[in-house]
Amino acid sequence: MTETRGQTPAPDAPEHAWLARRPLRLGTRRSALALAQSGQIAETLRARLGRPVELVEIVTEGDRSQVAISQIGGTGVFVSALRDALLAGEIDLAVHSLKDLPTATPDGLVIAAVPPRADTRDVLVSPGGRTLAELGPDARVGTGSPRRAAQLRALGHGFEVVPIRGNVDTRIKKAIDGEVDAVVLAHAGLARLDRLDAVTEVIPPEVILPAPGQGALAIECARTPAAGPASDQAGPDRGRGVDGGLAELLRFVLDDASSSVAVRAERAFLAGIEAGCTAPVGALAQVLPGAGSHPDTRGDGAPAVGGIRLRAVVSAPDGGRVLRRELTGSAVDPEALGQRLADELLSAGAHTLMGTS
Repeated sequence: MTETRGQTPAPDAPEHAWLARRPLRLGTRRSALALAQSGQIAETLRARLGRPVELVEIVTEGDRSQVAISQIGGTGVFVSALRDALLAGEIDLAVHSLKDLPTATPDGLVIAAVPPRADTRDVLVSPGGRTLAELGPDARVGTGSPRRAAQLRALGHGFEVVPIRGNVDTRIKKAIDGEVDAVVLAHAGLARLDRLDAVTEVIPPEVILPAPGQGALAIECARTPAAGPASDQAGPDRGRGVDGGLAELLRFVLDDASSSVAVRAERAFLAGIEAGCTAPVGALAQVLPGAGSHPDTRGDGAPAVGGIRLRAVVSAPDGGRVLRRELTGSAVDPEALGQRLADELLSAGAHTLMGTS
């Protein structure tokens, strides 16, 4: 591949020759937010690789239905159609909101990259300009998330939490039209849609802990024999000419090490607690100084391994009881830290709290 000014040189290998033959086909949902996210990734790939990228819009089950997510399959309703298209070779890569991804990746696919993560926090949108503390008892607060609903109820302000569905504009309109007094949304989604002007309050994680993976994107592609140790899970024609070099290339161009480490810890916690993206569970990992490519040095001159601070919350759906825990561990094995925190919360009765046992 010829490097041009401002582009990132990709690893030189014959298997990347397919890039010169046709555009990369990037699969995305059709929602405004999904298109904004995918468009940003496409622009980055075009700029850094100097190759064309075309968006392929795919409708998922979660887009077709206005029923509560928990009633139409829960985890994965926004990603299964994209994954089917990857496995069928109809697209080369897909962009997902990482919080929507099930913790188990299907045979034949690989999460190739996690780009730099956006703000992880939730925000309040209230046309009256009031904050959570100012809304008062019996205020109607809209959210489609059991996690947000449970933590809102746990605040003890006497809110009436109203279940709502729809895209960002639809939810904001419900507040403007007076169907609810306020709505709670993700900061990252509003930022990507350039709608931060609607925000009344940015809610700190000490008040409402975000969903595992919130604010992060996942870049997924097909796994083939050249892509890694699990290559026996994919057939020789998987991806129709897009070989294992694509996963390597996407990681090289798009992956952010700190973001990737943080979401690995959060997703390991989610898997360990055996809860899906519709459960009243929150988790947030913070990569501490020294966890990147330039580690800190201890007093004895030996390099210090960076750490991760992982916080988690499990709530009863009615907010009547809340379990919070926090652990700090090594960034070398974020999955182990996530599992340890899950074990602590399970020992404290998390399954009973969620109503799963």
